[in-house]
Amino acid sequence: MSYWIDTYQNLIFSICYKFTGNYFDAEDLTQDTFLSAYKNISKFDGRNEKAWLARIATNKCLDYRKKSTRSEVPTQEEFFAAQPQAQNSDDNCETLCMQKLVLEELKRCCETLKPPYAEIAEKYFYQEMSIGEIARTLGKNEKTVQTQVYRAKAMLRKLYEKGGYRERRDGL
Repeated sequence: MSYWIDTYQNLIFSICYKFTGNYFDAEDLTQDTFLSAYKNISKFDGRNEKAWLARIATNKCLDYRKKSTRSEVPTQEEFFAAQPQAQNSDDNCETLCMQKLVLEELKRCCETLKPPYAEIAEKYFYQEMSIGEIARTLGKNEKTVQTQVYRAKAMLRKLYEKGGYRERRDGL
């Protein structure tokens, strides 16, 4: 048995890893494969141990996939989307008002930036356009837009940290 592990461990692990895409799951499945081979060694006909072990690994991976799809944990977005909405309309109104105020404040902050950062920041942070969409809309290179978004983000962060957005807003 140790000969099989020494000889075929990398092969079995790579089969399991390609199947799962997860290092730790692949380790577990590799161990399960060799354990299963050991338990069923009496059924082995003595021909082509490599193929026999690979088949056991594949079957273990298929079983794992079936089991994991049945017990999938929902993502955060799926979980919250499935939750019933708050029944209290005051809570919803308050949340909507707060969201609107935050977005208005974000737009005002974006407008205080110097060109071309004001336009880039508004499109990226307020309108939620992708870098590719902004580049196509403005006829710019994506790397240029990416750099401008990065710089605009730093400028907005400074405004929020200093509280300067309030001063500039009051002056408008």
